[in-house]
Amino acid sequence: MYDDAVWVRGVTGIQMHHTTDLQDATRFLSNAVMALRAAHVRTGDEQYSVLASQLKTMAAETRTLESQARARMHGLHSSDPEQFVRCRDGHEPWPDEIQAGFVPRHTCKDQCLYHDHDVLNAIMQCTCGQPPCRACAIGGTP
Repeated sequence: MYDDAVWVRGVTGIQMHHTTDLQDATRFLSNAVMALRAAHVRTGDEQYSVLASQLKTMAAETRTLESQARARMHGLHSSDPEQFVRCRDGHEPWPDEIQAGFVPRHTCKDQCLYHDHDVLNAIMQCTCGQPPCRACAIGGTP
């Protein structure tokens, strides 16, 4: 395992599954393929075409990994919808991700769709009465 810092896309209200990271990787690799193809067209240099071909293979492999991870996530949703909600809400880690060192998602800055954003049909999803943030209680900082 690496100790490298990684960029994690945060979405207020949910804990993203790593399918999002794989989706980003596929998109970035595909963009690199297009850029290298454009460089090949402009220069005629075969090095660009060879590298684009290698990246195209990597993008396909990453897309396969994303499909497998998405299938596991959908499987969890089907087999245990309550655990799926706990994972999505950031109360516990996704089963196919590293469990050690998990800290619950910070909810202290979440906003209520009904009260903070005037989404009238979200009254049944009001989050105003939730207990204090578990991550802050454990000692993490938002």
